[in-house]
Amino acid sequence: MTAGTRWRIGNAYAEITTDKPEKSLLEPVKKSGGRNFQGRRSMRYIGGGHKKHYRIIDFKRNKHGVEATVASIEYDPNRTAFIALLQYADGEKRYILAPQGLQVGTKVIAGDDVAPEIGNALQMKHIPLGTVIHNIELQPGQGGKLVRSAGTSAQLANKEEKYAILKMPSGELRKLLINCYATVGVVSNSDHNLETAGKAGVNRWKGIRPRIRGVAMNPVDHPMGGGEGKASGGQPRSRNGQYSRGLKTRTKGKGSDKLIIQRRDGKKLTK
Repeated sequence: MTAGTRWRIGNAYAEITTDKPEKSLLEPVKKSGGRNFQGRRSMRYIGGGHKKHYRIIDFKRNKHGVEATVASIEYDPNRTAFIALLQYADGEKRYILAPQGLQVGTKVIAGDDVAPEIGNALQMKHIPLGTVIHNIELQPGQGGKLVRSAGTSAQLANKEEKYAILKMPSGELRKLLINCYATVGVVSNSDHNLETAGKAGVNRWKGIRPRIRGVAMNPVDHPMGGGEGKASGGQPRSRNGQYSRGLKTRTKGKGSDKLIIQRRDGKKLTK
């Protein structure tokens, strides 16, 4: 339509069934503009953005044994995935991350003895091998922490005593406690990675201000700054000198090392 939207690739939002969120599950979001309690800028490149409300999402799925009906599939401005509004049999309403293929009117349930069907949440010890899952807990009862982004899923590869072995979206093969809850299915909005902003204004709507390149700064402002003409800036690094390539940033002897069988680059983790 215009030069700004010439290369834009947007989402048709065909799965969305309503544009009015459930008011009882909304909370205000206070913008900081990157400023701290003194009003001084502590984070750069933050400011503006469209006003929005936070949707309270049920990551714990701790309403066990109570069947719920999917009332709507909705857009959430705070995440890449779509969300589903559940209407429970006892009248309560909750939002969950919408799995791909979940339809309005579908029945979903959470508990230990439920069928491993799309949208149902259960412990990994009750989920068949090879099933794709998302919204996975790190600790039992903590609520889902892993695999929540649009289009992602982990695969249950094996079970060993008290551990389930998962193939993560990154390719990493790791163990998790087998009595952690997970939701069956792939997270919705799998086409999110195909979207293209098309113009700089889209980032401004998200609250992101223009970011200045290090090589365009002076030496006093950035390690890559200065030089005659268009100098490359040498080895790419951050403002505080940390290299962007080649430097290993994982803590040695980290507690989760013993749970990682294979790293995402295919190498075995050295013990």
